[in-house]
Parts: sequence; structure tokens; C-alpha cells
Amino acid sequence: MRPHFLLCTFLFFTSCLHSQNIDINHSSYHYAKKSLDKFKDLLSIPNDANFPEDIEDNILWVENEMARYGFEPSRLETSTVPLLLLEKPDNRPDLKTFLFYFHIDGQPVDPQFWFQKSPYEATLKKEVEAEGWIDIPWSSLTEEYLDPEWRIFARSASDDKSPFVMFMAVLEQLKQEEKNLPYKLKVILDFEEEKGSPRLAQCVEANKDKLAADNLLIFDGPMHGSNKPTLSFGARGITVVTLKVFGPTFPLHSGHYGNYAPNPALRLSQLLSSMKDDHGRVTIPGFYQGIELDDQTKKILNAVPDDENRLKVKLGIGTIDSVGYNYQTALQYPSLNIRGLSSAWVGAEARTIVPATATAEIDIRLVVESPPKRQVDLVRKHIENQGYYILDRKPTSQERFLYKHICQFTNDRAYAAFRTELDSPLAIWLRDSLREVYGEEPIMIRTSGGSLPVTPFIKTLNIPAAIVPLVNSDNNQHSPNENLRLGNYFNGVKTLHALLTRPKLD
Repeated sequence: MRPHFLLCTFLFFTSCLHSQNIDINHSSYHYAKKSLDKFKDLLSIPNDANFPEDIEDNILWVENEMARYGFEPSRLETSTVPLLLLEKPDNRPDLKTFLFYFHIDGQPVDPQFWFQKSPYEATLKKEVEAEGWIDIPWSSLTEEYLDPEWRIFARSASDDKSPFVMFMAVLEQLKQEEKNLPYKLKVILDFEEEKGSPRLAQCVEANKDKLAADNLLIFDGPMHGSNKPTLSFGARGITVVTLKVFGPTFPLHSGHYGNYAPNPALRLSQLLSSMKDDHGRVTIPGFYQGIELDDQTKKILNAVPDDENRLKVKLGIGTIDSVGYNYQTALQYPSLNIRGLSSAWVGAEARTIVPATATAEIDIRLVVESPPKRQVDLVRKHIENQGYYILDRKPTSQERFLYKHICQFTNDRAYAAFRTELDSPLAIWLRDSLREVYGEEPIMIRTSGGSLPVTPFIKTLNIPAAIVPLVNSDNNQHSPNENLRLGNYFNGVKTLHALLTRPKLD
């Protein structure tokens, strides 16, 4: 069996995408097609933020390219790598200012799991029955007919370099047509988004005058699974907690000390199970406080055309947690997720011991009604109510002797959720823009499941925000063999053309 056939596993549901030919009659088609080589060029630059020298190469590439369109760069320095602000001078009075957000960094790569020479060497592939995804020459992109189902495989092909190159394709078109933007425009590029943008909030606060705008558009994340035009008006926030429960000072022989020395793995399991019921609902008092879905909100959620049965088959699950009655409803509530567990050894390395410690990594996804500190405090209080003595460090010998249950509790990485109302001027302007170009109502998502570190812009600048997702939902982002569907690239340019040429927002 060819290794490429394995890619069929994660692309099994390609058929559910909204299939349509590339619109060769749209005015942006030529510019989108011409920009694909530029896309390949940008993808070739490694962009793991753990390597600042690689990020510098990306910054230099962007600065050089955007100068061609009259954008002036400003590096907003942080203690690691800067954010890059690009501004097009514009003295026209009484125009609104838009701030566009993109991120250029990507997840780390492990080349051994990629079915191509290098994750940073963009590879064009097509799906062949019984063979899976096979390479085809990049020169195929010069052909008269382009198959919208072809895919470009590379790290950050979908998350998040493609939206930025789509944007540049439209700028090239406007330059050639000598057209002005209908509003003032600033562009902010984040180079640590995949690390949670830990320095973004401080940087935005320090540069709020430079970043001042009236609206924020975020170009990140996947479209709805149907691949129909999609807009999202909120994103869940996130905070993470690490719990470590202690047993004996060092692992003990389970024959000699089983039934005598408490087992921290068992105690941690009991502690975690106390946080949720058998239906998946968080039992911590107050965790869902303040969330009420009125009839209008339920109507918005039910209008999203999710196929619940198809989704369950795709995920390999026979039932769902009962926090919500469907997928969109579930996203309106904060979640408490065990993202990792560790204690002693397993498999071939398993040993007959009582472990010394057990650790759980937890992420809490937040909604507007559940601020980070409140949710973390609720979890901490619940652990205390289970009889635990809580520390932010390892216990001393005296503390081990004095306290029956000890838990090391640490909290890191927190940014809040945001939500813009679907009847706001920004939402109406966006909806009208996409409906005009596609001839159908876009899918309107109240809150998307993923988290974006953009709240500092919204809070500090006091502006509404919306997400304009452009890439296919089955893009395998963050994982090996990340890809972008070619049809999405051309439609993404088409979408950005609509937003960059539509009459101004009042």
C-alpha cells in the first residue's frame, strides 16, 4: 500500500465539502492564479516561533512584498519577536479604519510524518481512487483548467499563510486597476499565535494609539464543514491548569506497600471524576453561570447546517456530552477538558509500583459569560472542597506528613472570549458583502470552537470584531500533512476582493 493512501483517513469526508468549479470569470481569477508562486515562496520559509531567526526571515519577506503596495511597516517590539504593523497612508477624511489580523507563524513540524520531501516545500497533490493523494507537478497550476479539489500540502498552507497571500493577490489587482480602498486600512501580523501570543496583550496596550481602528477582521480558522461562505462572530477563550497529586516521596513496590501507601493516580482519577457527571456536564457549582440562550439565539444556532450524524461518524463517537443538544449549542458553554494524563509507566515499561505522583493537564474553553479568573477560581475551590491542600510548588517533607491530600495547582495562558452581535453594523456589512458575491446567505456562526488571542485588540481598542474563515475545514492544521484545497484559495481571493472593494461601512 502506498503511504499516500493513509491520507485518505483524515480526508475521508472530502465529499461533504461544497463542491463547485473555480470561478474563472471573476475579475480576481487571474491575480489569484498568478499569486500561487508567491504563496509557494512564502511557504518555503520555516516559521516555528521557537526559532526567532526563521521568524525574522518571514518578517523581511512581508516587509519587502507589502512595500510594493504602499504599506509602511512598523515593528512593535516585544521581549521575543515583534508584531508587525502595516499601514497604508490615507488622508481622506471621514473614513472608517479597519484593522486586519493575520498570523504568519506555524506549528512545529516532524518531517518523518509528512508524505513529501519537506513540510516547507509546497507540494501539489490530487486524489486518485485506490491510491490516495499523489504528487502532481507544480506546473499543473499553469493549465487552463484547475481542479478545485487539488490540494497544496505544506506547513501553514491553511493556518495561516494562505489568507495573507490571498489578501496580497487582491492588493495586486487594485494596484493594477488603480483603485483605492473604500476605507483606511491597517494590518497587524502576529508571529507567536501558535504559542498563544503571550506578549500580545502588553504590546497592544503599549501601542494602542498606533493600532487605533473602528473594526477588526480576523482572517484565521476553517470554514463550516459544508465549505459554504462562512462568517464567525465570536471565539471561545482559553485558560489552562496543571494539577499534580502526590503520593509517596518515590515510587514504591506495590507488593510491599499496596493497600498501605495511597496511590496518587487513583486519587487524581477520583478528583477529576468529581468534576463531571456521567453525561459530560461540569458539576462544579457556578461553572455555567450567566448563560441563557433565548429563542433568537437558538434560531441563530439552529440555522447552521450541521449534519450531526455525519459529524458523529467522522469523529467516531456514538453519543455526545449533554451540555448542549447539538454541536452549535455546545460551543455556547465553557468546557473543561482533560488534555493529558501522566503517572508512572505503561506498556512494555509498566512496573509493579505505587506511583509517586500523578499529573493532569486541563484546558478550559471560555465564553463571554465565563471570564478566565472566575472559572479557574471555581475549579480551585472545588478541589479544596474535596479535601485537598493546594500549593503552587512541590510539598515539603513536613507538608507531606501534615496533609492527607495535596495538590499542586498552577494556571497559565489565559485570554477571554469575544462575541459580536449578529445584528451589529459590522455583521450586516459582512453578510451583505458575501451574499452579493456568492448569491447566497453566508453561514453565520455565533461562536466558533477554537480560541484566538485577539481579545486584547477588542478590549483595549474598544472595537467590534469578526472572523472571516477562508480555508477548508479538513485541512489537518497543526498536524502532519496540513493542506489547503485549491478551490478555497480562489474563493478566498474572491471573498477578500468583495471586502476590499465594497462601499464603506457607515
